[in-house]
Amino acid sequence: MVRKIKAKLVLQLRAEGLSGRAIASSQGMSRKSITAVLDAADVAGISWDDVAERPEDEVYALLFPGRGEHESVFAQPNWDQVHKEMARVGVTLKLLHSEYTDSCAAAGEPAMGYDRFCRTYQRHVLVTGVASRVGHKAAQTVEVDWSGPTMQLSDPVSGAIRTVYLFVGCLPFSRYAFVEPTLDMKQDTWLRAHVAMFEAFGGSVPRVVSDNLKTGVIKHPRDGEIVLNDAYREMAGHYSAAVLPGRVRKAKDKASVENTVWHVAMRIIADLRDERFTSLPELKAAITSRVEAYNGEPFQKRPGSRASVFTAEEQPLLRPLPQTAYEISRWVYGRRVGRNGHVVWEKNFYSVPFAHVGALVDLRITDRVLQAYRGTARLSSHLLLPPDAANEYRTNDADLPVGERYRQWDPDRVRDWAERIGPATVSVVNRIFESVPVDEQGLDAALAVLRLSRRFSAERVEAASRLALAGRVRSPRYAHLHPILVTGQDKTAGLRPPREEPAEAGGYVRGAGYYAGGAK
Repeated sequence: MVRKIKAKLVLQLRAEGLSGRAIASSQGMSRKSITAVLDAADVAGISWDDVAERPEDEVYALLFPGRGEHESVFAQPNWDQVHKEMARVGVTLKLLHSEYTDSCAAAGEPAMGYDRFCRTYQRHVLVTGVASRVGHKAAQTVEVDWSGPTMQLSDPVSGAIRTVYLFVGCLPFSRYAFVEPTLDMKQDTWLRAHVAMFEAFGGSVPRVVSDNLKTGVIKHPRDGEIVLNDAYREMAGHYSAAVLPGRVRKAKDKASVENTVWHVAMRIIADLRDERFTSLPELKAAITSRVEAYNGEPFQKRPGSRASVFTAEEQPLLRPLPQTAYEISRWVYGRRVGRNGHVVWEKNFYSVPFAHVGALVDLRITDRVLQAYRGTARLSSHLLLPPDAANEYRTNDADLPVGERYRQWDPDRVRDWAERIGPATVSVVNRIFESVPVDEQGLDAALAVLRLSRRFSAERVEAASRLALAGRVRSPRYAHLHPILVTGQDKTAGLRPPREEPAEAGGYVRGAGYYAGGAK
């Protein structure tokens, strides 16, 4: 194992006065290897002064000439090309070794076995200092987490301080980072940060590695199935991804984002510590600028930067985003469909197919849409009514049962009902519609009049309408017809004899002076 000993370091420590036993103890080396280096130096007459300016490999060659040097009898592949191919999706060392053996067979050259192929590739990675492609594939995984350190917003009027939390995402292959400032760490905020991250990347990946936070993971047993909450699983499914939380207390399962979180604290929070921000957009712009600079910094041990590797190698392999971004939703379970074929949500009514009257349905509510589900089947979908609306209906024509009696009320249907009662009722209904600027505004008033025929008879409603019209009411309504029907005026109108005024005969009318005792 002498070939692994850092011979130059051993000579330096001996020159500083350390014994062989002390060198072995302090550096974790075997005493046999230390003795071999010191003996070789004494035989060759080499001291620390002779090798102080020489590189490590040259010093080792001086002490042990020819050791470890041999020329392989096997054909050597282009290891740089092998390393580049390992970055592509689905490419493994097994596949590349198979292609290598096929090319050697075609050229009539000896090929190395799979084990030697893997070891030689790993040695190439160590010697050249490039990052190994075995651990991370391009466009396959994104690691996400909350940053432990936080930032602050200051209210410009009151001076009150508000905490700002940082959502951090990292693509392990390119180390490309994304940071989103938020005002809380609630589930909706967590999901919206994921949506913003995928939009910033311009695509999605099949695996999302997160921590076991309560906003995403319900249960993560040591053995058994991981249980995610419905919203997090639905969001990941929208982007064709699977959530694979890291093991409990195993930070190495998401080492890339943990490292990025530390860099965020050092490069962003520390840089902005003396600046005062009064709004979240202002803070977000400053953070975005720092993150772009961070992604553009060149790597120390590999060519390029996070941004260049992401743009050139990883972004083209990302999965395309869906046509519409994911909408944050919440579920309400066990709502019963009313007899009118509607379910109630926040004082408003939304239709469900009439066949499900009396059944229990689940509601999925987003910022814009309400959807009704029964099991996994979606029954109906509606645009959400404004928050200030009350007692309003959203009804799909397809949800209504077939038949005239189930047709939605409109002015034509109201007039058809009035015609079945009588001409006076038609006149009352027409006057109601004439009194409003839009026909739909008169529907409730007209229906209130017509529904009197259910409590009383159609004949009585027609008679009451005639009396109301005879009374020269400009716009007869429920308030005019109902008292007539309740008091029975429509029944007695035909029994009352016509009123006759007595005829007045002409004559002399004495003046006031006569009755005052004046002249006769």
